[in-house]
Amino acid sequence: MGFRYLHLKLKVLRLKRFLLGHGRRKRKNMPPAKKPSWMMPISHGYHVMEHHMIRDGSDDSDFDSVVVQREQMDHTELWYFGIFDAFIGDGVTKYMQSHFFDKKLQESHIRRKSKEMLKRAYLGVRAKIREEHKSEETCKMGSASVMVINGEKLVIANMGDYRTVVCRDGIAHQTTSTYQQSAKRHWSSRLFAGNVAGTRRSRGSELVIRDESIDSDTEFLILASNGIWEVMKSQEAVNLISHIEDPQEAAECLAKEALMRMSKSSISCLIIRFD
Repeated sequence: MGFRYLHLKLKVLRLKRFLLGHGRRKRKNMPPAKKPSWMMPISHGYHVMEHHMIRDGSDDSDFDSVVVQREQMDHTELWYFGIFDAFIGDGVTKYMQSHFFDKKLQESHIRRKSKEMLKRAYLGVRAKIREEHKSEETCKMGSASVMVINGEKLVIANMGDYRTVVCRDGIAHQTTSTYQQSAKRHWSSRLFAGNVAGTRRSRGSELVIRDESIDSDTEFLILASNGIWEVMKSQEAVNLISHIEDPQEAAECLAKEALMRMSKSSISCLIIRFD
């Protein structure tokens, strides 16, 4: 029995820039104050292509949703980036807004609770969707999101075949091995899934969350949907855009390359550069 995809418009949340204070007096015979690490320039760009599916004889279309949000909480600069498929939509973002961002936490609490809050947001939305659809087949959800804390720490969440790749000194580092492991484990079962009743197609809604540090070798991040990764490897994607300084141009380049390679799944990507 078929289902209809949710029709979601691309939403990008942008907050006003936090204005740094000016006019501080310089002390004589004192070295200039060290520049806070969170003042590291962060730029981003994204590109989403409409994906068409034919279900029950009708032509449906859906959009991945993109979230870009910046918060100043106490003395902490927090960036939140995400790409979500049509099932998850902005459910995770709404949860984070009400249970994390609006709490105005102190820096120590932000670092400690960011990973926990992302996990709760994803698991809550996933449970709700599964309850609504009553089926694993319709719960093959995908999402990739990242929190950047003070330009020093990354908190990364991946669900399904959406993936986050970190480029360090030109080398692609996949932040979770879930995609590769599941791909190797299930490549044969996919061939026969249509002939075996009750076979799970993949661990499509598996959630992996981790954190890692941003160092001097960290150049950029790629958050992208399965439409990107089903036609190119992580290092291929990094090589394709590593020379493109404008993250918007890089995102468009990556999406168009996936389309040229005849990707059959949703194509969306978000590039974050640390300059």
